[in-house]
Amino acid sequence: MANEKYKLGMIGLGTMGRNLLLNMADHGFAVSGYDRDITKIEILTTEGEGKPVKGFASIKDFVNSLDSPRAIMMLVPAGKAVDAVINELEPLLTKGDIIIDGGNSHFTDTTLRVKSLSEKGFHFFGMGVSGGEEGARKGPSMMPGGDKAAYQYVLPVLEAIAAQADGMPCVAYIGPGSSGHFVKMVHNGIEYALMQLISDTYEILKKGLRFTNPQIQKVFSDWNKGRLQSYLLEITSNIFGFKENGAEQFLIDVIKDEARSKGTGKWTTQVSTDLELPIPTIDLAVAMRNLSKYKSLRSEVAVMYHDDESIAAIKDAPAYLVQLEEAYYFSMIMIYSQGMQLFSKASVEFGYELKLHEIARIWKGGCIIRAAFLEIIHQGYEANPNLPHLILNEQVQKIIKETAPSMRKVVSGMVSSGTSIPCYANALSYFDALRSENMPSNLIQAQRDYFGAHTYEMIGKEGSFHSQWNVVLD
Repeated sequence: MANEKYKLGMIGLGTMGRNLLLNMADHGFAVSGYDRDITKIEILTTEGEGKPVKGFASIKDFVNSLDSPRAIMMLVPAGKAVDAVINELEPLLTKGDIIIDGGNSHFTDTTLRVKSLSEKGFHFFGMGVSGGEEGARKGPSMMPGGDKAAYQYVLPVLEAIAAQADGMPCVAYIGPGSSGHFVKMVHNGIEYALMQLISDTYEILKKGLRFTNPQIQKVFSDWNKGRLQSYLLEITSNIFGFKENGAEQFLIDVIKDEARSKGTGKWTTQVSTDLELPIPTIDLAVAMRNLSKYKSLRSEVAVMYHDDESIAAIKDAPAYLVQLEEAYYFSMIMIYSQGMQLFSKASVEFGYELKLHEIARIWKGGCIIRAAFLEIIHQGYEANPNLPHLILNEQVQKIIKETAPSMRKVVSGMVSSGTSIPCYANALSYFDALRSENMPSNLIQAQRDYFGAHTYEMIGKEGSFHSQWNVVLD
């Protein structure tokens, strides 16, 4: 292949970049890669033996290896690294060449890059990629947004390497500008909340039901065979059965309870606040990861407030597991609903023209939050693209009404026993607030006017009003 030009190039040959490149080569596309780390090039060469793929240690040679217009995808850390790569590429490119940012860039950075590179004559789009190492190698879910002409050029490659669900590739044009990275950001926010929900469930199974790891594994495995089926439940079941070679303990029992994050959950929380659109269960999941990092403080508080008698063992485990499964389903619906409503709001605010049913469709395969419930979401928004909130859908409404009683029993029981189940409790409070036709927020209006003369609105009257609250009347 010495004289052959390559269809697409990849900058960044770490786990994700290398596996995506090998995925492309598996599907017959001639591709090349570049990385400053020579060991990563060597790994690509070894794993790509016999495939139409080549690694380069020189960025100039890499760029020259590509067919025109050059299509170059980056998988490098978000932020300054992306701009550094773009700056290094620009002098080597020709107008009309294509740059794709496949990392987890903040959508506002992508907005700026779309404008800047377009003005210089380059095509650019940001693309969220979900699925981790396995997804990259065997078929990810991809969320490209931005320059549509550039997307169309690489579409054959993306459709070939994408995961398949219902006979269709899990990739679709998301919309203009930074929409692709925005959708991936919210995907990750939903992922945070689902992971917290599963962790809450672990807490209930371990402390409430006093289950062993094999028993916990069976619960998650059984749930994954039914309506709760999801990738996250699948891997969670595997985790509870895993021991390192030669080890007596399950690995889960020796892992620190301090969770890390890369920022995408926080970004989702921040933008929802800017848009004044509540996603409290996702917010809560971000907060709990942060709380987990305060291990020494938690240890000190645990000694001070320890109570051996606070958590009583649940006696009728089979009956309780039925309730817990329903409570989990209820909570999961609230999490997805919050993410989808954020899409609706952002689509209007940012001009993204998002098709929510298509987003649900491409999440059904390859991505981390793939789940059976996404088919219900897909059907709901396909039938009504302007659905204000997922819980207004008739099918979802039926599920909520069926599962709400169990949700209330699980939450009240765990809270009264002193067990922390923040995701469950938050999801229920969100639902109860959302179904409140009259919230107590009239009091907040009155308080704001009392201490700050911020005015208030009145029922049945137009305009804003202010009262002299501290005037004593006879």
